[in-house]
Amino acid sequence: MQPLTSAMTTLKKSLLAALKSFLRGRSFLQALLAFWISPNALREQHVNGKRVYPSRTIEDFLGEAEKLFLGPIDGDGLKRYSSDLKRQFRERLHSHPECMLPSFNHLLPTGKERGQYLALDVGGSTLRVALVELRGREATGKESEIVRMVSFKITPEIKKLEGMSFFDWMAARIYDVIHKDIPHRQDIIPMGLAWSFPVEQTSLGGGLLLGMGKGFLATNGLLGQDLGELIKFACKKQGLNVQLEAIVNDSSATLLSQAYVHASTRFGLILGTGTNIAVHLPVSAFSRAKYGKRPESWFESATHVIVNTELGMFGKDILPLTRWDELLNADHPRPDFQPLEHMLSGYYLGEICRFAIIEAVKTAGLLGGQLPPSLEKPYSLDTEILSRIEADTSPDLGAALSHWTTHHPSTTPPTLADITAIRTLATFISRRSAALLAASVFSLWELRHETEAERVPATLKPTPSNDSGVVLPSPSVDEEIMDLESSTKVAFNGSVIEHYPKYLPMCQSYINDLVSRSQYPGSVDLVPAIESSILGAAVALACATTTAT
Repeated sequence: MQPLTSAMTTLKKSLLAALKSFLRGRSFLQALLAFWISPNALREQHVNGKRVYPSRTIEDFLGEAEKLFLGPIDGDGLKRYSSDLKRQFRERLHSHPECMLPSFNHLLPTGKERGQYLALDVGGSTLRVALVELRGREATGKESEIVRMVSFKITPEIKKLEGMSFFDWMAARIYDVIHKDIPHRQDIIPMGLAWSFPVEQTSLGGGLLLGMGKGFLATNGLLGQDLGELIKFACKKQGLNVQLEAIVNDSSATLLSQAYVHASTRFGLILGTGTNIAVHLPVSAFSRAKYGKRPESWFESATHVIVNTELGMFGKDILPLTRWDELLNADHPRPDFQPLEHMLSGYYLGEICRFAIIEAVKTAGLLGGQLPPSLEKPYSLDTEILSRIEADTSPDLGAALSHWTTHHPSTTPPTLADITAIRTLATFISRRSAALLAASVFSLWELRHETEAERVPATLKPTPSNDSGVVLPSPSVDEEIMDLESSTKVAFNGSVIEHYPKYLPMCQSYINDLVSRSQYPGSVDLVPAIESSILGAAVALACATTTAT
Protein backbone atom coordinates (compact mmCIF):
# COMPACT_ATOMS: atom_id res chain seq x y z
CA MET A 1 0.00 0.00 0.00
CA GLN A 2 2.84 2.37 0.76
CA PRO A 3 3.95 2.73 -2.91
CA LEU A 4 0.33 3.31 -3.94
CA THR A 5 -0.17 5.95 -1.22
CA SER A 6 3.03 7.65 -2.27
CA ALA A 7 1.93 7.61 -5.92
CA MET A 8 -1.46 9.10 -5.03
CA THR A 9 0.20 11.83 -2.99
CA THR A 10 2.52 12.59 -5.87
CA LEU A 11 -0.41 12.74 -8.30
CA LYS A 12 -2.35 15.06 -5.97
CA LYS A 13 0.64 17.40 -5.73
CA SER A 14 1.12 17.32 -9.48
CA LEU A 15 -2.50 18.27 -10.11
CA LEU A 16 -2.26 21.18 -7.67
CA ALA A 17 0.97 22.30 -9.29
CA ALA A 18 -0.60 22.01 -12.72
CA LEU A 19 -3.53 24.12 -11.57
CA LYS A 20 -1.18 26.78 -10.27
CA SER A 21 0.62 26.78 -13.59
CA PHE A 22 -2.70 27.10 -15.37
CA LEU A 23 -3.42 30.20 -13.32
CA ARG A 24 -0.07 31.57 -14.50
CA GLY A 25 -1.25 31.47 -18.08
CA ARG A 26 -0.43 27.92 -19.23
CA SER A 27 -3.16 25.51 -20.19
CA PHE A 28 -3.99 22.67 -17.84
CA LEU A 29 -2.99 20.09 -20.44
CA GLN A 30 0.33 21.84 -21.07
CA ALA A 31 1.02 21.90 -17.35
CA LEU A 32 0.05 18.29 -16.84
CA LEU A 33 2.15 17.23 -19.83
CA ALA A 34 5.08 19.14 -18.45
CA PHE A 35 4.73 17.24 -15.18
CA TRP A 36 4.77 13.81 -16.82
CA ILE A 37 7.84 14.82 -18.82
CA SER A 38 9.59 16.31 -15.79
CA PRO A 39 7.70 16.22 -12.48
CA ASN A 40 10.18 18.57 -10.78
CA ALA A 41 9.60 21.26 -13.40
CA LEU A 42 6.46 22.46 -11.67
CA ARG A 43 7.93 22.60 -8.23
CA GLU A 44 11.25 24.14 -9.09
CA GLN A 45 12.33 27.20 -11.02
CA HIS A 46 15.66 28.05 -12.55
CA VAL A 47 17.41 31.35 -11.85
CA ASN A 48 20.87 31.92 -13.31
CA GLY A 49 21.12 28.22 -14.06
CA LYS A 50 20.37 27.20 -10.48
CA ARG A 51 17.36 25.31 -9.23
CA VAL A 52 15.34 27.31 -6.73
CA TYR A 53 12.05 26.60 -5.01
CA PRO A 54 9.66 29.45 -4.13
CA SER A 55 9.76 29.75 -0.35
CA ARG A 56 6.52 31.73 -0.06
CA THR A 57 3.59 33.04 -2.05
CA ILE A 58 3.57 36.41 -3.78
CA GLU A 59 0.73 37.39 -1.44
CA ASP A 60 2.98 36.77 1.56
CA PHE A 61 5.77 38.78 -0.06
CA LEU A 62 3.50 41.75 -0.80
CA GLY A 63 2.09 41.62 2.72
CA GLU A 64 5.57 41.92 4.18
CA ALA A 65 6.51 44.65 1.67
CA GLU A 66 3.46 46.68 2.68
CA LYS A 67 4.44 46.47 6.36
CA LEU A 68 8.03 47.46 5.62
CA PHE A 69 7.23 50.36 3.29
CA LEU A 70 4.06 51.74 4.84
CA GLY A 71 4.01 50.48 8.43
CA PRO A 72 6.43 53.16 9.72
CA ILE A 73 4.36 56.02 8.23
CA ASP A 74 0.96 54.81 9.48
CA GLY A 75 -0.67 56.05 12.68
CA ASP A 76 1.63 58.42 14.56
CA GLY A 77 4.73 57.14 12.77
CA LEU A 78 4.91 59.98 10.25
CA LYS A 79 4.43 62.61 12.95
CA ARG A 80 7.24 61.10 15.02
CA TYR A 81 9.50 61.00 11.98
CA SER A 82 8.72 64.65 11.18
CA SER A 83 9.74 65.65 14.71
CA ASP A 84 13.06 63.83 14.32
CA LEU A 85 13.59 65.49 10.95
CA LYS A 86 12.83 68.93 12.39
CA ARG A 87 15.49 68.29 15.02
CA GLN A 88 18.01 67.58 12.25
CA PHE A 89 16.98 70.77 10.44
CA ARG A 90 17.55 72.74 13.64
CA GLU A 91 20.96 71.24 14.30
CA ARG A 92 22.14 72.15 10.82
CA LEU A 93 21.07 75.76 11.11
CA HIS A 94 24.26 76.11 13.11
CA SER A 95 26.54 73.47 11.63
CA HIS A 96 27.29 71.43 8.50
CA PRO A 97 28.75 73.28 5.51
CA GLU A 98 26.73 71.46 2.83
CA CYS A 99 23.10 71.91 3.81
CA MET A 100 20.71 74.54 5.29
CA LEU A 101 22.67 77.12 3.31
CA PRO A 102 21.50 80.75 3.56
CA SER A 103 21.69 82.38 0.13
CA PHE A 104 22.46 86.03 -0.56
CA ASN A 105 18.86 86.52 -1.64
CA HIS A 106 16.88 88.02 1.22
CA LEU A 107 14.27 89.78 -0.89
CA LEU A 108 10.83 88.45 -1.74
CA PRO A 109 8.90 90.25 -4.46
CA THR A 110 6.27 92.79 -3.47
CA GLY A 111 4.22 91.97 -6.54
CA LYS A 112 4.62 95.56 -7.73
CA GLU A 113 7.75 94.91 -9.80
CA ARG A 114 7.04 95.65 -13.47
CA GLY A 115 8.97 95.66 -16.71
CA GLN A 116 10.77 93.34 -19.10
CA TYR A 117 13.72 91.31 -17.82
CA LEU A 118 16.38 89.16 -19.44
CA ALA A 119 16.56 85.71 -17.83
CA LEU A 120 18.81 82.72 -18.49
CA ASP A 121 18.35 79.13 -17.44
CA VAL A 122 21.40 76.88 -17.76
CA GLY A 123 20.63 73.22 -17.08
CA GLY A 124 22.25 69.89 -17.75
CA SER A 125 20.91 69.61 -21.30
CA THR A 126 19.53 73.00 -22.32
CA LEU A 127 20.36 76.70 -22.34
CA ARG A 128 17.27 78.91 -22.41
CA VAL A 129 17.35 82.64 -23.05
CA ALA A 130 14.12 84.51 -22.39
CA LEU A 131 12.60 87.95 -22.24
CA VAL A 132 10.09 87.98 -19.38
CA GLU A 133 7.47 90.62 -18.72
CA LEU A 134 6.25 91.21 -15.17
CA ARG A 135 2.94 93.06 -14.95
CA GLY A 136 2.22 93.12 -11.23
CA ARG A 137 0.26 90.93 -8.84
CA GLU A 138 -2.99 92.75 -9.53
CA ALA A 139 -2.93 91.52 -13.15
CA THR A 140 -4.65 88.32 -11.99
CA GLY A 141 -3.88 85.38 -14.23
CA LYS A 142 -1.43 87.43 -16.31
CA GLU A 143 1.04 88.47 -13.65
CA SER A 144 4.04 87.27 -15.64
CA GLU A 145 4.60 86.16 -19.21
CA ILE A 146 7.51 84.81 -21.22
CA VAL A 147 7.43 87.23 -24.15
CA ARG A 148 10.06 85.36 -26.08
CA MET A 149 12.20 82.34 -25.28
CA VAL A 150 14.68 80.41 -27.34
CA SER A 151 16.08 77.05 -26.22
CA PHE A 152 19.46 75.73 -27.29
CA LYS A 153 20.38 72.07 -26.88
CA ILE A 154 23.59 71.50 -24.94
CA THR A 155 24.94 68.62 -26.97
CA PRO A 156 27.79 66.32 -25.88
CA GLU A 157 30.07 68.37 -28.16
CA ILE A 158 29.14 71.60 -26.36
CA LYS A 159 29.67 69.95 -22.98
CA LYS A 160 33.24 69.22 -24.10
CA LEU A 161 33.98 72.91 -24.72
CA GLU A 162 36.69 73.84 -22.26
CA GLY A 163 37.09 77.01 -20.24
CA MET A 164 35.97 80.24 -21.90
CA SER A 165 34.88 78.39 -25.04
CA PHE A 166 31.69 77.29 -23.29
CA PHE A 167 30.91 80.81 -22.05
CA ASP A 168 31.69 82.20 -25.51
CA TRP A 169 29.12 79.76 -26.91
CA MET A 170 26.61 80.98 -24.29
CA ALA A 171 27.30 84.64 -25.14
CA ALA A 172 26.78 84.00 -28.86
CA ARG A 173 23.39 82.45 -28.13
CA ILE A 174 22.42 85.39 -25.90
CA TYR A 175 23.38 87.75 -28.73
CA ASP A 176 21.29 85.76 -31.21
CA VAL A 177 18.20 86.24 -29.04
CA ILE A 178 18.45 89.85 -27.85
CA HIS A 179 20.66 91.89 -30.22
CA LYS A 180 17.67 93.32 -32.13
CA ASP A 181 16.13 94.60 -28.87
CA ILE A 182 19.10 96.73 -27.83
CA PRO A 183 18.95 100.33 -29.11
CA HIS A 184 22.36 101.31 -27.81
CA ARG A 185 25.13 98.75 -27.50
CA GLN A 186 26.71 100.62 -24.57
CA ASP A 187 23.62 100.37 -22.36
CA ILE A 188 24.06 98.02 -19.41
CA ILE A 189 21.83 94.96 -19.76
CA PRO A 190 20.92 93.49 -16.34
CA MET A 191 20.43 89.74 -16.33
CA GLY A 192 19.09 87.06 -13.98
CA LEU A 193 20.48 83.53 -14.08
CA ALA A 194 19.09 80.18 -12.95
CA TRP A 195 22.26 78.06 -12.64
CA SER A 196 21.74 74.33 -12.10
CA PHE A 197 25.30 73.63 -10.97
CA PRO A 198 27.35 74.18 -7.81
CA VAL A 199 28.51 77.73 -7.21
CA GLU A 200 29.92 79.43 -4.13
CA GLN A 201 27.95 82.64 -4.01
CA THR A 202 29.79 85.77 -2.92
CA SER A 203 26.94 88.21 -3.59
CA LEU A 204 23.44 88.17 -5.05
CA GLY A 205 24.89 88.37 -8.56
CA GLY A 206 28.32 86.87 -8.02
CA GLY A 207 29.66 83.45 -7.26
CA LEU A 208 32.81 81.38 -7.59
CA LEU A 209 32.67 78.66 -10.21
CA LEU A 210 32.79 75.11 -8.86
CA GLY A 211 32.91 71.78 -10.70
CA MET A 212 29.82 71.41 -12.89
CA GLY A 213 29.87 67.63 -13.29
CA LYS A 214 27.41 66.00 -15.75
CA GLY A 215 30.16 65.78 -18.39
CA PHE A 216 30.85 69.52 -18.62
CA LEU A 217 34.45 70.70 -19.16
CA ALA A 218 33.70 74.43 -18.89
CA THR A 219 35.39 74.73 -15.51
CA ASN A 220 38.77 73.55 -16.83
CA GLY A 221 41.16 76.34 -15.97
CA LEU A 222 38.35 78.49 -14.52
CA LEU A 223 37.64 76.94 -11.12
CA GLY A 224 37.25 79.61 -8.46
CA GLN A 225 36.66 82.44 -10.93
CA ASP A 226 33.60 84.67 -10.68
CA LEU A 227 30.69 83.35 -12.76
CA GLY A 228 29.25 86.81 -13.35
CA GLU A 229 32.56 88.18 -14.61
CA LEU A 230 33.04 85.22 -16.95
CA ILE A 231 29.63 85.76 -18.55
CA LYS A 232 30.21 89.54 -18.72
CA PHE A 233 33.60 89.08 -20.42
CA ALA A 234 32.20 86.60 -22.95
CA CYS A 235 29.25 88.85 -23.79
CA LYS A 236 31.54 91.86 -24.23
CA LYS A 237 33.14 90.02 -27.17
CA GLN A 238 29.67 90.03 -28.75
CA GLY A 239 29.27 93.75 -28.13
CA LEU A 240 26.85 93.19 -25.24
CA ASN A 241 27.33 95.07 -21.99
CA VAL A 242 25.62 92.64 -19.60
CA GLN A 243 25.63 92.68 -15.83
CA LEU A 244 24.67 89.55 -13.89
CA GLU A 245 22.52 90.90 -11.05
CA ALA A 246 21.04 87.72 -9.59
CA ILE A 247 21.96 84.02 -9.44
CA VAL A 248 19.41 81.49 -8.19
CA ASN A 249 19.22 77.71 -8.00
CA ASP A 250 16.16 75.74 -9.10
CA SER A 251 14.36 75.57 -5.75
CA SER A 252 14.92 79.29 -5.00
CA ALA A 253 13.69 80.17 -8.49
CA THR A 254 10.56 78.08 -7.90
CA LEU A 255 9.86 79.92 -4.64
CA LEU A 256 10.38 83.36 -6.21
CA SER A 257 8.31 82.65 -9.31
CA GLN A 258 5.22 81.96 -7.20
CA ALA A 259 5.94 84.51 -4.47
CA TYR A 260 5.41 87.12 -7.20
CA VAL A 261 1.89 85.71 -7.74
CA HIS A 262 1.00 84.50 -4.22
CA ALA A 263 2.27 86.72 -1.42
CA SER A 264 2.10 83.84 1.08
CA THR A 265 4.60 81.65 -0.81
CA ARG A 266 7.48 80.72 1.48
CA PHE A 267 8.69 77.41 0.03
CA GLY A 268 10.01 76.23 -3.33
CA LEU A 269 9.91 72.46 -3.86
CA ILE A 270 11.60 70.40 -6.56
CA LEU A 271 10.80 66.73 -7.06
CA GLY A 272 11.89 65.16 -10.31
CA THR A 273 15.06 63.21 -10.93
CA GLY A 274 16.34 64.84 -7.75
CA THR A 275 14.73 66.75 -4.90
CA ASN A 276 15.26 69.94 -2.92
CA ILE A 277 13.37 72.59 -0.97
CA ALA A 278 14.07 76.30 -0.56
CA VAL A 279 12.50 78.02 2.44
CA HIS A 280 12.27 81.62 3.65
CA LEU A 281 13.54 81.85 7.25
CA PRO A 282 14.60 84.60 9.67
CA VAL A 283 18.27 85.59 9.44
CA SER A 284 18.44 85.22 13.22
CA ALA A 285 17.73 81.48 12.97
CA PHE A 286 21.29 80.78 11.81
CA SER A 287 24.64 80.98 13.51
CA ARG A 288 26.77 83.77 12.06
CA ALA A 289 29.33 81.21 10.87
CA LYS A 290 26.78 79.76 8.43
CA TYR A 291 26.82 83.02 6.47
CA GLY A 292 30.52 82.89 5.68
CA LYS A 293 32.05 86.16 4.51
CA ARG A 294 29.55 88.82 3.53
CA PRO A 295 29.44 92.56 4.14
CA GLU A 296 27.91 93.96 7.30
CA SER A 297 25.55 95.97 5.11
CA TRP A 298 23.88 92.72 4.09
CA PHE A 299 22.97 91.93 7.71
CA GLU A 300 21.76 95.49 8.24
CA SER A 301 19.26 95.20 5.39
CA ALA A 302 18.20 91.54 5.71
CA THR A 303 15.62 90.26 8.19
CA HIS A 304 14.93 87.00 6.32
CA VAL A 305 16.83 84.89 3.84
CA ILE A 306 16.02 82.26 1.22
CA VAL A 307 17.63 79.02 2.37
CA ASN A 308 18.81 76.13 0.21
CA THR A 309 18.08 73.18 2.48
CA GLU A 310 19.72 70.49 0.28
CA LEU A 311 16.87 68.32 1.53
CA GLY A 312 18.21 65.06 0.17
CA MET A 313 21.13 65.11 2.61
CA PHE A 314 18.87 64.69 5.66
CA GLY A 315 17.39 61.58 7.25
CA LYS A 316 20.44 59.59 8.32
CA ASP A 317 19.64 57.32 11.30
CA ILE A 318 15.98 58.39 11.42
CA LEU A 319 14.56 57.10 8.13
CA PRO A 320 12.60 53.82 8.24
CA LEU A 321 14.82 51.79 5.90
CA THR A 322 13.79 48.52 4.32
CA ARG A 323 16.33 45.91 3.28
CA TRP A 324 15.88 47.12 -0.32
CA ASP A 325 16.80 50.67 0.72
CA GLU A 326 19.89 49.24 2.39
CA LEU A 327 20.85 47.39 -0.79
CA LEU A 328 20.55 50.63 -2.77
CA ASN A 329 22.67 52.49 -0.24
CA ALA A 330 25.33 49.75 -0.16
CA ASP A 331 25.64 49.83 -3.96
CA HIS A 332 25.76 53.64 -4.16
CA PRO A 333 29.12 55.32 -4.89
CA ARG A 334 28.43 57.74 -2.00
CA PRO A 335 26.49 55.75 0.60
CA ASP A 336 24.70 57.79 3.28
CA PHE A 337 25.43 61.07 1.45
CA GLN A 338 21.78 61.71 0.49
CA PRO A 339 19.61 59.29 2.51
CA LEU A 340 16.33 61.15 2.02
CA GLU A 341 16.93 61.70 -1.70
CA HIS A 342 17.14 57.92 -2.12
CA MET A 343 13.60 57.51 -0.77
CA LEU A 344 12.00 60.51 -2.49
CA SER A 345 13.37 61.22 -5.93
CA GLY A 346 12.60 59.82 -9.33
CA TYR A 347 16.17 58.70 -9.90
CA TYR A 348 15.92 56.13 -7.11
CA LEU A 349 12.28 54.98 -6.84
CA GLY A 350 12.65 52.58 -9.75
CA GLU A 351 15.86 51.14 -8.32
CA ILE A 352 14.22 50.40 -4.97
CA CYS A 353 11.44 48.59 -6.83
CA ARG A 354 14.01 46.67 -8.91
CA PHE A 355 15.65 45.30 -5.76
CA ALA A 356 12.25 44.24 -4.39
CA ILE A 357 11.32 42.58 -7.70
CA ILE A 358 14.61 40.63 -7.76
CA GLU A 359 13.82 39.21 -4.32
CA ALA A 360 10.22 38.42 -5.28
CA VAL A 361 11.42 36.58 -8.38
CA LYS A 362 13.83 34.47 -6.31
CA THR A 363 11.63 33.74 -3.33
CA ALA A 364 8.01 34.07 -4.42
CA GLY A 365 8.03 32.98 -8.04
CA LEU A 366 7.24 36.42 -9.48
CA LEU A 367 7.58 36.52 -13.29
CA GLY A 368 7.78 32.74 -13.36
CA GLY A 369 10.95 32.84 -11.32
CA GLN A 370 12.78 34.36 -14.31
CA LEU A 371 14.23 37.87 -13.98
CA PRO A 372 14.20 39.69 -17.33
CA PRO A 373 17.86 40.09 -18.40
CA SER A 374 17.49 43.86 -18.67
CA LEU A 375 16.74 44.11 -14.93
CA GLU A 376 20.09 42.63 -13.97
CA LYS A 377 21.66 46.02 -14.66
CA PRO A 378 21.51 48.62 -11.85
CA TYR A 379 19.07 51.51 -12.41
CA SER A 380 17.50 49.73 -15.37
CA LEU A 381 13.96 50.07 -14.02
CA ASP A 382 13.00 53.65 -14.82
CA THR A 383 10.57 55.39 -12.47
CA GLU A 384 8.67 56.52 -15.57
CA ILE A 385 7.79 52.86 -16.27
CA LEU A 386 6.41 52.51 -12.73
CA SER A 387 4.44 55.70 -13.33
CA ARG A 388 2.88 54.27 -16.49
CA ILE A 389 2.07 50.99 -14.76
CA GLU A 390 0.38 52.81 -11.87
CA ALA A 391 -1.54 54.97 -14.33
CA ASP A 392 -3.20 51.87 -15.83
CA THR A 393 -6.36 51.18 -13.81
CA SER A 394 -8.03 48.91 -16.39
CA PRO A 395 -9.09 45.39 -15.31
CA ASP A 396 -6.68 43.66 -17.68
CA LEU A 397 -3.78 46.11 -17.16
CA GLY A 398 -3.20 45.92 -20.91
CA ALA A 399 -1.21 49.14 -21.18
CA ALA A 400 0.91 48.24 -18.14
CA LEU A 401 1.68 44.79 -19.60
CA SER A 402 2.65 46.40 -22.89
CA HIS A 403 4.98 48.93 -21.25
CA TRP A 404 6.61 46.21 -19.18
CA THR A 405 7.21 43.73 -21.98
CA THR A 406 8.49 46.48 -24.31
CA HIS A 407 11.14 47.64 -21.87
CA HIS A 408 11.85 44.35 -20.06
CA PRO A 409 11.25 41.40 -22.40
CA SER A 410 11.70 37.86 -21.14
CA THR A 411 11.35 34.29 -22.36
CA THR A 412 8.67 33.89 -19.69
CA PRO A 413 5.92 36.41 -20.50
CA PRO A 414 4.46 38.20 -17.47
CA THR A 415 0.94 37.32 -16.42
CA LEU A 416 -1.76 39.64 -15.14
CA ALA A 417 -0.89 38.46 -11.62
CA ASP A 418 2.76 39.43 -12.16
CA ILE A 419 1.96 42.96 -13.36
CA THR A 420 -0.59 43.38 -10.57
CA ALA A 421 2.11 42.49 -8.03
CA ILE A 422 4.63 44.89 -9.60
CA ARG A 423 2.00 47.63 -9.68
CA THR A 424 1.26 47.00 -6.01
CA LEU A 425 4.95 47.31 -5.14
CA ALA A 426 5.13 50.57 -7.08
CA THR A 427 2.17 52.01 -5.13
CA PHE A 428 3.89 51.19 -1.81
CA ILE A 429 7.08 52.96 -2.93
CA SER A 430 5.39 56.05 -4.40
CA ARG A 431 3.05 56.40 -1.42
CA ARG A 432 5.95 56.24 1.01
CA SER A 433 7.77 58.88 -1.04
CA ALA A 434 4.73 61.20 -0.95
CA ALA A 435 4.40 60.75 2.82
CA LEU A 436 8.07 61.45 3.52
CA LEU A 437 7.99 64.52 1.28
CA ALA A 438 4.91 65.75 3.14
CA ALA A 439 6.75 65.28 6.43
CA SER A 440 9.68 67.31 5.06
CA VAL A 441 7.41 70.22 4.12
CA PHE A 442 5.57 70.00 7.45
CA SER A 443 8.78 69.91 9.50
CA LEU A 444 10.10 73.02 7.75
CA TRP A 445 6.72 74.73 8.17
CA GLU A 446 6.82 74.11 11.93
CA LEU A 447 10.47 75.18 12.05
CA ARG A 448 9.52 78.44 10.39
CA HIS A 449 6.81 79.02 13.00
CA GLU A 450 9.29 78.37 15.79
CA THR A 451 12.11 80.53 14.41
CA GLU A 452 9.68 83.43 13.82
CA ALA A 453 8.49 83.17 17.42
CA GLU A 454 12.11 83.14 18.64
CA ARG A 455 12.82 86.20 16.53
CA VAL A 456 10.10 88.37 18.11
CA PRO A 457 11.92 89.24 21.39
CA ALA A 458 15.03 90.23 19.44
CA THR A 459 13.08 92.61 17.22
CA LEU A 460 11.01 94.43 19.83
CA LYS A 461 11.44 98.17 19.82
CA PRO A 462 13.69 99.33 22.67
CA THR A 463 11.28 102.05 23.85
CA PRO A 464 7.52 102.19 24.18
CA SER A 465 5.67 103.56 21.15
CA ASN A 466 2.44 104.34 23.02
CA ASP A 467 1.37 105.63 26.39
CA SER A 468 0.85 102.21 27.92
CA GLY A 469 4.55 101.58 28.32
CA VAL A 470 4.21 98.25 26.46
CA VAL A 471 6.97 97.44 24.01
CA LEU A 472 5.42 96.74 20.61
CA PRO A 473 6.82 94.50 17.93
CA SER A 474 7.82 96.15 14.68
CA PRO A 475 5.30 96.05 11.82
CA SER A 476 7.48 93.61 9.87
CA VAL A 477 7.24 91.06 12.68
CA ASP A 478 3.48 91.61 12.94
CA GLU A 479 3.12 90.98 9.23
CA GLU A 480 5.17 87.76 9.39
CA ILE A 481 3.11 86.44 12.32
CA MET A 482 -0.16 87.22 10.50
CA ASP A 483 1.20 85.49 7.41
CA LEU A 484 2.12 82.40 9.45
CA GLU A 485 -1.44 82.12 10.72
CA SER A 486 -2.91 82.09 7.21
CA SER A 487 -2.38 79.79 4.27
CA THR A 488 1.24 79.14 3.36
CA LYS A 489 1.95 78.32 -0.27
CA VAL A 490 4.54 75.75 -1.36
CA ALA A 491 5.47 76.27 -5.01
CA PHE A 492 6.39 72.99 -6.69
CA ASN A 493 8.03 71.84 -9.89
CA GLY A 494 9.39 68.54 -11.19
CA SER A 495 8.37 65.48 -13.16
CA VAL A 496 7.47 63.23 -10.20
CA ILE A 497 5.23 65.62 -8.27
CA GLU A 498 3.70 66.95 -11.49
CA HIS A 499 3.13 63.75 -13.44
CA TYR A 500 3.34 60.62 -11.25
CA PRO A 501 -0.24 59.29 -10.85
CA LYS A 502 -1.94 60.43 -7.61
CA TYR A 503 1.38 61.63 -6.14
CA LEU A 504 0.33 65.26 -5.68
CA PRO A 505 -3.04 64.59 -3.98
CA MET A 506 -1.42 61.93 -1.77
CA CYS A 507 1.28 64.37 -0.66
CA GLN A 508 -1.26 67.14 -0.02
CA SER A 509 -3.42 64.72 2.00
CA TYR A 510 -0.48 63.76 4.22
CA ILE A 511 0.39 67.45 4.70
CA ASN A 512 -3.20 68.27 5.66
CA ASP A 513 -3.26 65.47 8.24
CA LEU A 514 0.03 66.57 9.82
CA VAL A 515 -0.98 70.26 9.92
CA SER A 516 -4.34 69.38 11.50
CA ARG A 517 -2.47 67.80 14.42
CA SER A 518 0.04 70.64 14.84
CA GLN A 519 -0.02 73.15 17.68
CA TYR A 520 0.44 75.92 15.10
CA PRO A 521 -2.41 77.56 13.15
CA GLY A 522 -2.72 77.87 9.41
CA SER A 523 -2.73 75.65 6.35
CA VAL A 524 -0.15 74.54 3.79
CA ASP A 525 -1.07 74.35 0.11
CA LEU A 526 0.95 72.95 -2.77
CA VAL A 527 0.76 75.17 -5.88
CA PRO A 528 2.31 74.49 -9.30
CA ALA A 529 5.11 76.70 -10.59
CA ILE A 530 5.23 76.48 -14.37
CA GLU A 531 8.49 77.54 -16.09
CA SER A 532 9.77 78.34 -12.61
CA SER A 533 13.48 78.54 -13.47
CA ILE A 534 13.08 81.27 -16.10
CA LEU A 535 10.36 83.18 -14.25
CA GLY A 536 12.21 82.88 -10.93
CA ALA A 537 15.42 84.25 -12.45
CA ALA A 538 13.44 87.19 -13.85
CA VAL A 539 11.76 87.88 -10.48
CA ALA A 540 15.13 87.70 -8.67
CA LEU A 541 16.50 90.21 -11.17
CA ALA A 542 13.48 92.49 -10.70
CA CYS A 543 13.90 92.41 -6.91
CA ALA A 544 17.62 93.18 -7.19
CA THR A 545 17.31 96.03 -9.65
CA THR A 546 14.26 97.58 -7.97
CA THR A 547 16.15 97.69 -4.67
CA ALA A 548 19.23 99.11 -6.36
CA THR A 549 17.24 101.95 -7.86
